[in-house]
Amino acid sequence: MSIINNLLGYVLRMIFEFVNSYGLSIILFTIFVKVLLLPLTIKQTKSTKAMQDIQPKIQDIQEKYKNKPEKQQQEIMNLYKEAKVNPVAGCLPLLIQMPILIGLFAVLRQPWNFGIFPSQAAFFQADTGFLWLQNLTETGGLSMAILSGASAYIMQKVMMPSDQQQGSMKTMTYVMAAMSFYWGFTFPAGVTLYWTVSNLFSIAQYYLVMSPLKARLAISKEEVIDEQKPTIKK
Repeated sequence: MSIINNLLGYVLRMIFEFVNSYGLSIILFTIFVKVLLLPLTIKQTKSTKAMQDIQPKIQDIQEKYKNKPEKQQQEIMNLYKEAKVNPVAGCLPLLIQMPILIGLFAVLRQPWNFGIFPSQAAFFQADTGFLWLQNLTETGGLSMAILSGASAYIMQKVMMPSDQQQGSMKTMTYVMAAMSFYWGFTFPAGVTLYWTVSNLFSIAQYYLVMSPLKARLAISKEEVIDEQKPTIKK
């Protein structure tokens, strides 16, 4: 983790030296990280869509060979191979992102330990506040808690498919919003700022990139299905 943390700290220091504002540095740093992870997010979306497309066939195989588990597993693996789908590809981007996200929180909580500032005293001298916040070291209070919770709630509502916005998934939306609200009270304002900007970026990313991508994937799938339909001879 130290390699990742130091690398992230180096990037944040370069941004800070350019803009000379710690708060603005965090915002630009957040956007930089989200753009860097965008290819992984697109890959995850494509993999998830591919798995959804072959799910009916998987269910048919499971029903047909429910008493033959070995045959069932073999047929499912053959289906993955024919459809050129990797069942773990959807999880891989998330696994890659986790060390980065953990590293980000460590860097933003104690930036002087990762080369952003030469000392803790230098950090406190540079941390002169941002917008209405007096500093980014202490908690942001009610205002940042509201922004953190609201942005998390909107992100969950926007990105969650409409057919899943009931039951346990609906509860998860409120749980994530409540947790984000609580984090806004307990985390340093710099960390909360990163989290809020990350949520807002994800919302914009969904409308500008992911939603059009899902639409194109759906259309391409429909075209493949139409091409495979038998023609009726008159």
